[in-house]
Amino acid sequence: MFPNSIQNLINQLSQLPDIGPRAATRLVFYLINQEQGKLDDLSSLIKNLKTEIHLCSQCFNITNKNNQLCSMCQDSKRNKEIICLVENILNIIPLEKTKQYDGLYHVLGGLISPSDGIGPDNIQIETLINRIKKSQPQIKEIIFALSPTTEGDTTALYIQRLLKPFEIKITRLGRGLSFGSDLEYIDENTLTSALLGRK
Repeated sequence: MFPNSIQNLINQLSQLPDIGPRAATRLVFYLINQEQGKLDDLSSLIKNLKTEIHLCSQCFNITNKNNQLCSMCQDSKRNKEIICLVENILNIIPLEKTKQYDGLYHVLGGLISPSDGIGPDNIQIETLINRIKKSQPQIKEIIFALSPTTEGDTTALYIQRLLKPFEIKITRLGRGLSFGSDLEYIDENTLTSALLGRK
């Protein structure tokens, strides 16, 4: 139906999250109507995306390639005695939007899920324990902000056992969050209540 160059781009865009063939087709025809300079800028940004960033050496959030630490880990105003544990980088965004949390983060990069072949060694648990051992000032609280799913609960229980020797206060987001929901899609008001009602 379309020339190969258009169809191939539609096929590629269709593989992106939440974009099906219909949305991909609309995007391609939007791009066709743009000036060549804009397309060159966009293609350059996409081409250099992975080379311009890397993971923060402390919390595993994304940071600029020239920085070892992300902007939050570098921020002297943030509370260094609290770490909020999240599954992935996208979970940080809604928590920050609440403006109720001023501590640091630790991105696990997944959840323990034996059925998917993901064990404790496949996510950033050991780096969390090492971070706590070396922390100055000493970490006083870990907030588990993991999605309320079986995998989230399994991961939390596993990490809680490892944290016992440190005598750190452990809290979880209040269960105003429905079981099985993904933290990334929860509205700010619900998340604010959960953050303030952590136990």
